[in-house]
Amino acid sequence: MDLDALRLFVDLAETRSFSKTAGKHFVSQSAVSQRVRSLEKELGHRLVERGKGRPGAHFTEAGERTLSYAREILGRADALKRELIDLGSEIGGALNVATVYSIGLHALTPSVSDFLRQFPTVNLHLEYLRTDRIYEALLAGTIDCGIVACPRERVGITVLPLHSERMVVALPAGHILAKEKVIHASDLADRPFVAFDADIPTRLLIDSFLAEHNVSVRITQAFDNIETIKRVVEIGLGVSILPEPTVEREARDGTIIVRPLADGELTRPTGVLLPKGRTPSRALERFLSVITP
Repeated sequence: MDLDALRLFVDLAETRSFSKTAGKHFVSQSAVSQRVRSLEKELGHRLVERGKGRPGAHFTEAGERTLSYAREILGRADALKRELIDLGSEIGGALNVATVYSIGLHALTPSVSDFLRQFPTVNLHLEYLRTDRIYEALLAGTIDCGIVACPRERVGITVLPLHSERMVVALPAGHILAKEKVIHASDLADRPFVAFDADIPTRLLIDSFLAEHNVSVRITQAFDNIETIKRVVEIGLGVSILPEPTVEREARDGTIIVRPLADGELTRPTGVLLPKGRTPSRALERFLSVITP
């Protein structure tokens, strides 16, 4: 069975688009169609429905079943490659890691630098994705591990806990609440609030905290990127609740005023997502030993 055709097939399931899949693999759209038809001919079943008045690629029942096996086959093939690479005495090869901006640009940076100093022959590719895309990429076998906030175990995925980050109130310089040493949740009631997008796990954590204290804020803007949230707070368009490590530089520079919450400590857990049943490469094992406490 053609592994390249299986990779195209798995990526097609992710994009649901022949053109996007073609662009990802730097081939023509017709080449993707031909590889899928070849796979269908080999298996004796129609795997993907094309056209019929619906945009994009739609998988048949046979296609969905094939997709599950394709991911497993590709995962085993990649594991074999890693094991063969590991036969050498030097730790090297490719290591694909995905994380969210609020971790990758802050808490993870020192550990990544330390890892690269210790293992310079490892080709580390660090990608920034939304949390849901990290889970999908891990199950698809396109990354070796994912690092997320508020991790949850799912079918086929296990969680290795990392550190917890204290959540703090982020205020624009000169804000009326900046004179306070600590901020009560009730102090935020009805104030303009810059939030994470509704489906971001950190947003759910903050929403739950505010609900527990019967506080309703006025969400004026929401973003999936913490850097954008900070810039909006800086220019005075609202306040926010953010992980403390992500605002250390702004607090030091005085562009954002940081205050602790007075209603008990709110922390954001972080963790590493790993695929169940997949043998980690030596590079991944060393990476985990560096980033875990």
